[in-house]
Amino acid sequence: MEDDILTIEEVAKYLRVSDRTVYDWAQKGEIPAGKIGTVWRFKKSEVEKWVNERLSSGVKQKVENEIVVKNILSPDRVIFIEQSSKRDAIIELAGVLAKAPQIKHEEELVTEILKREDLMSTAVGRGLAIPHVRLSSVTDLVMAVGVCKKPLEDFVGLDDIPVNLIFMIAAAYNQHSYYLKTISYFSAKLKNPELREALANAADPREVYDLLLKD
Repeated sequence: MEDDILTIEEVAKYLRVSDRTVYDWAQKGEIPAGKIGTVWRFKKSEVEKWVNERLSSGVKQKVENEIVVKNILSPDRVIFIEQSSKRDAIIELAGVLAKAPQIKHEEELVTEILKREDLMSTAVGRGLAIPHVRLSSVTDLVMAVGVCKKPLEDFVGLDDIPVNLIFMIAAAYNQHSYYLKTISYFSAKLKNPELREALANAADPREVYDLLLKD
C-alpha cells in the first residue's frame, strides 16, 4: 500500500474484502476509481479518505438499511418467462440469479429456493411471488425479476390470482434484517396496481428494470 496508485487486489487486501467486491464498487461508482486502459486503478489518498468518511459518519449502516434497487438488481437479471409451471419458472429465474457475482453455488441456490417453496408458497397475492433464501455461500443480497408472459395457473396466492411477477431474492446468512426489509419493500411497492400493470405489459426487460428504479 505504499504506492500512490493501487490495483483492485491491493485495495481488496487493504479493506479486507474480496476482489469482486472492490470491482463491483468501482463499477457502481461507490468507491473513488478510474480506468487506465481497461483496468481499474485507485488513488491511495482517495481510498483512505473514502474509508475514513464511511467509518466516521456511519454511512455504511445507513446504506445497508436502505433499499436501493440499482444496488441489488441489474438489467441482465430481469427476464421474460415463457414457462407454464411454477417449478420451471422458479428454476429458470434461479439460473439467472445465480449468474450474479454474489452467488457462489448455483445448484445450492436452486435446491434451497425450491425447498423453501415446498415448505410454504411465496405467492403473496396480486399476482406477485417473492421466492427468497438466505445462504452462507451468498456474499451479499441480490435479486432477479421474472415477468411471466402467461400467468402461472399452479402458482396462486390466497386471493387465487395466478402469479405473473416473480421477484427472487438471495441474501447472505447474516443479513436477516436487510433481507426482511427488502421483501417488505417490494411487497409494498407492488401494491400499486398501475405499476403491476406496467410491468406485465412492458415491451422488454429493460423497461421493467427502469420502472422498478422509479420511486
